[in-house]
Amino acid sequence: MDAQVPVAVEGLDAVRAVADAILYEGYLLYPYRRSSGKNRVRWQFGVLLPPEWARAHGLTDEGVAGSAESWWQRTECLVQAPPDAVVELRVRFLQVQRRSPERLRPDGSYWPVDRIDSGGRLELGFDEAVPREFGIRARVADLLAGGHREALRAPGGERTEPITDGTGRQVGRVMRRRWPVEAAVTVSMEELPTAHPLHRLRVRVENTGATTPADATRDEALRSSLIAAHTLLAVSDGAFLSLLDPPEWAGEAARGCANVHTFPVLAGEVMLSSPILLYDHPKVAPESPGDLHDATEIDEILSLRTRTLTDAEKREARATDPRAAEILDRVDAMPPEVMARLHGTIRDRDWNPAGDPGVSPETDAVTVRGVPIAKGGRVRLRPRTQGTDPQDRFLEGRTALVEAVLRDVEGAVHLAVTLEDDPAADLNQWYGRFRYFAPDEVEPLGDAP
Repeated sequence: MDAQVPVAVEGLDAVRAVADAILYEGYLLYPYRRSSGKNRVRWQFGVLLPPEWARAHGLTDEGVAGSAESWWQRTECLVQAPPDAVVELRVRFLQVQRRSPERLRPDGSYWPVDRIDSGGRLELGFDEAVPREFGIRARVADLLAGGHREALRAPGGERTEPITDGTGRQVGRVMRRRWPVEAAVTVSMEELPTAHPLHRLRVRVENTGATTPADATRDEALRSSLIAAHTLLAVSDGAFLSLLDPPEWAGEAARGCANVHTFPVLAGEVMLSSPILLYDHPKVAPESPGDLHDATEIDEILSLRTRTLTDAEKREARATDPRAAEILDRVDAMPPEVMARLHGTIRDRDWNPAGDPGVSPETDAVTVRGVPIAKGGRVRLRPRTQGTDPQDRFLEGRTALVEAVLRDVEGAVHLAVTLEDDPAADLNQWYGRFRYFAPDEVEPLGDAP
């Protein structure tokens, strides 16, 4: 490895917001209290446990889902790059940290307890986590020649924080303790026989810890585990290809990539290999004011429900974890205009039909089997047998009147129709309640019913 080799890493920093959302997804769930059943079993994604413990508990799944626990994960992706290009990786995960209240005894010693309530401050025992990130660089030529393996170690440690009562007298302390986490990363590349120069990049991340016995509890094993493990990859003077939408000439190579407990997607110019399955170019919604650890698409309901917690519940949540306290503070102080933004938005993409003056559902037409169909046309319904609403299958062969020709934000065409023999057809037309079918799900009919 050459620490002096320059490599463009702006793309890695640009995707950090999404990577951080992955890092803390499921970290703590609403209602953010230790007593909640959802928060008694921790850590859901990308858990790499000590190998001896994982094998003893039958964790041998090799599927792509990062919710299946194991002691290793593998990323395989496609990259175009010359031999002198540099690949940069960032391996990221959480390291478990145990927070334990300890009461001060008269003789000056400390006694571990489950909770300390000093009046103005409540402290509960709970598992927190510390983010870890390791960088690795290698030339493409070196990876093709034999690859590289590097050991990673997140050290253990202890630190304390005093707990005082309302008069400033110390009544105890909070002990935070971490156990060492040991891992290894193996990086290699191979040249592929494709129409254009192409390489398969392989990254294997594994837990190498050997201090956790096979009969330990899961909580004990988690202390030496990589939590929410994921990888960011960048390449200088090169480019990654999408595995979800590869060019035709690279389709077979993309299908040959075997990803285990993680999956790589394009994120700008870099690859994000995540234990949570994503689409290419994922982004955190700009309307989201902060992480709720429960998926950003439900910010509004989580914020509203958090506001309904009682004062006692909020006090317990604040004592559960500092991140829970941050959520409560942010939600309590959220101004109305921020809450309004969470209620919903129309995301502009390459084309927004609502803002396109050339789009007119009242007059637009689509050609089906050589016949133009527009509002007022008649069709016979032929719903697809797969990939459709099962209720639509009951409408097989029924005739319908086309009410509008619509296009969605992806550019797909949909026919809004009402059934000709529906007694409530007039009422449905009045308040715009239609059924929707794709052009290939209808047969054109004559104008007269």
